[in-house]
This record gives sequence, C-alpha cells and structure tokens, in this order.
Amino acid sequence: MLDYASLAAVAAVAREGSFEKAAQALGVTPSAVSQRVKGLEERIGAILLTRGVPCRPTAIGAKLCAHVEQVRLLEGQVVQDLPGLAASAPRPSAVRIAVNSDSLSTWFPQAAAAFAETSGATLDLVLEDEAHTADRLKSGEVLAAVTADPAPAPGCRAYPLGALDYMALASPAFLARHFPGGVDAERLRTAPILRFDRRDQLQARWAQEAWNVKISPPTHWTPSTPGMLDLTLAGLGWAMAPVSMAAPHLASGRLVELAPNLRLTVTLYWQRTRLAAQLLDRLTEAVRSTARRELSPS
Repeated sequence: MLDYASLAAVAAVAREGSFEKAAQALGVTPSAVSQRVKGLEERIGAILLTRGVPCRPTAIGAKLCAHVEQVRLLEGQVVQDLPGLAASAPRPSAVRIAVNSDSLSTWFPQAAAAFAETSGATLDLVLEDEAHTADRLKSGEVLAAVTADPAPAPGCRAYPLGALDYMALASPAFLARHFPGGVDAERLRTAPILRFDRRDQLQARWAQEAWNVKISPPTHWTPSTPGMLDLTLAGLGWAMAPVSMAAPHLASGRLVELAPNLRLTVTLYWQRTRLAAQLLDRLTEAVRSTARRELSPS
C-alpha cells in the first residue's frame, strides 16, 4: 500500500524545487518532509529525488508524482460531488500542464481564462519548447501539453489544434546594415539571429525551407517570446515571431519581413492523459475552442 503522506512530500519537493519550499506548501517542517521522502525511498528501494538546486524527480519519482497529481485531481472531483464534504473542501489543486512560450504569449491566455472562469481551478504552467512539451507528458510531470508532436504519448489522447504562423523579421536599421543588397543565402549565414534556447530551430528551419541554406550565425539567446520581439525591434538580430504578435509592428514600419510571404507554419496539438477527470475535460474544451478561433487551420 502506498503511503500518500510520503508521496505528497515527494511531489511537493519536485514541484517546489526544495525541501524548504515543500515544507511551507505542506505546512510541516523541512525535517518532516526529509523524513517522509527518505522513508519512502527506503521502503521502495530507489532514489526518488535528485538533491540539488532545484531538486528534481528521478524517472521513478516522476511516475509517483504523476500518480499523486492524478489521485489529487480525482479526489477533488469526488469531494465536490459530496454535499457533506464540499463546503469544507480545500481549493481545487492546480492542473499542471506544459505549454510553449509562443502559445503562452498569443492565444493560450484566452483558453486559460475561460477554463478558470468555468472551473474555479488554477493552472501550474511548465514552460517548454513545443517540440519537447510531449516529453514532460511522457515523464509524468504534467497532465496535458500543447505540443508539436502528433503522436499520442502512452496513456494519452491527442487533438489537433491548428497552426501558429511565423514570419522572419528585423528592424529597418538592421536590414539596411546586414542586408544592404537585399536578403540572400550568403548574408543569412553571417547576420546575427535571436533564438529562444539551444533547442529552438525555427530560424534554421526557415532559412532551410525558404533559401535552402544551413545557417550558424552569431546568436543572441533570448528565453522570452516578448523579450525576443523587443530585442528584434532594438536591432539586435533577426528572429522568427508569431504573425499575430508581429503584425502591429509590421504595419507601423518598426519591423520588416526578411522575405515577404515566405512564412513558417508550426502545427500544434493538445495532448492530455486519458484520466477521466472533469477538470481535464473542461480544460480540453477551453483549449480546443480557443484554438479554433485563434489559430490558422492546419
């Protein structure tokens, strides 16, 4: 039989990143959290957390954390359906999901607001590149994800959402400085770019598809979608940006497209665990209905 007090301690450390913060969240001492985690590890015979800054779950620990989150979700649903317990029930647990930065900066907030309004629940968002959000789902770290991966993760359902369209942009001053004779393959190899992180391949993919050239130019690392747009406006480099975010700057002339009408499309999917939970159903409906309005047909 699983010890859920100890499992909750493991999940809290994994979620909060430290034993001290987990203790605050659980309303106990750090020593109590440490004893519960250590005791469970000894009974299971496996390390569940890697101690560090932050603490992270091991593969086994992640599976147990996912189990705890699913139990908490179902327990909250049952409690709300019981009149004698509903009045004294704690607030609904946060639903942990993975979402990419570009979605979070464009269409996803509307889905989140619609879900919160109808459910009264909260969201615990994990920020990740759309090519890797499904990995968070496979590891059990989250219950659902916005992803570019169409193949359902084990135990999950996948729903097509639509496409997020991107354009390659730069400031007029940057374009004049680095592409005085117009954009071409040779200058793309040397003109500085902005990238979200080491796994962001949008600029390289655009250059390959639009110009049939592989690029590895000087790179500014900018782990923020709005921040990347601001730095593009400042003339630090060229970048890929969602059309919906860039359109006002394009219309005002503050940004220009490197190659008009040569755009990139990223098809997005919603993946969620098959767990029969009303909160996940409501979240799925909010995400899908918002995507139908805001994203391009895929």
